[in-house]
Amino acid sequence: MTLKIYNTLTEKKEEFLPINKNKVKIFTCGPTVYDSPHLGHARTYIFYDVMIRYLKLQYNVEYIVNITDIDDKIYQRALELKINPNELTAKYTEEFITCMKELNIQDINYKKASEHLSEIFNQIGILLKKGFAYKIKNEIYFNTGKLSDYGKLSKQNKSSLMLHRLELNPIKRNQSDFLIWRKENVNYPCISSPFGKGRPGWHIEDTAITISNFGKQYDIHGGAEELIFPHHECEIAQAESITGKKPLVKYWVHTSLLNINNRKMSKSLKNDITIKNTLKKYGSNLIRLYFFNN
Repeated sequence: MTLKIYNTLTEKKEEFLPINKNKVKIFTCGPTVYDSPHLGHARTYIFYDVMIRYLKLQYNVEYIVNITDIDDKIYQRALELKINPNELTAKYTEEFITCMKELNIQDINYKKASEHLSEIFNQIGILLKKGFAYKIKNEIYFNTGKLSDYGKLSKQNKSSLMLHRLELNPIKRNQSDFLIWRKENVNYPCISSPFGKGRPGWHIEDTAITISNFGKQYDIHGGAEELIFPHHECEIAQAESITGKKPLVKYWVHTSLLNINNRKMSKSLKNDITIKNTLKKYGSNLIRLYFFNN
């Protein structure tokens, strides 16, 4: 049995050969739980479900999907609705997991960012100690200038990376540097840490989950193609700097975006169709069949 997959990192279709002979470790970026999951999410997770079912014919598979339950989008939505952020994340975490079950997506091991705070603190501490991170006015940035290969996943050189303004701050060492710890915001819940009160950056949440559960290297990292940069690029930079081991991931596998009227389906664009409502109308088998053929 041979599986060939397109690897975003190498830009080639490659035969799948796991790092360990009998076990495959797969991580897919999960939702930020501030709203209902939409059909774009369904398309992504159905794809990985099919791939994993195929791999299970030959290997033991450990599959993790993270739940981003610490994020400024969550805190802003909770403010707008005048509810506790924990109430908001509990509601939409439950809805997402229920939708995955009803879509007949199997054997996901969910890991919450909020349950990995000690790992986040530890990784930030390592990056500071090794000189890969620095502190400015109660915020901590990853120093991309320390890496010669930053941009390798998204195929960008230093000049093109400088065009991106991930976090505007004129006193950053490099404009491509990204936040791994955000300073305290009086309007949002804050977390006490060895670095002061604040909240973690998005990218460090995922590396805390993957390294603590999978170790220094694993087989497949998945997600939609819009996550290649900056999110997955930043994950590579952090993790490989923390562990000193390359590559973090052997195969990077990305799904295309789901478009509606020639625009990507997105909560922010308000053109999303929820999984919950679509399941009521069509059922899981028809949804899965539709995505298998498109």
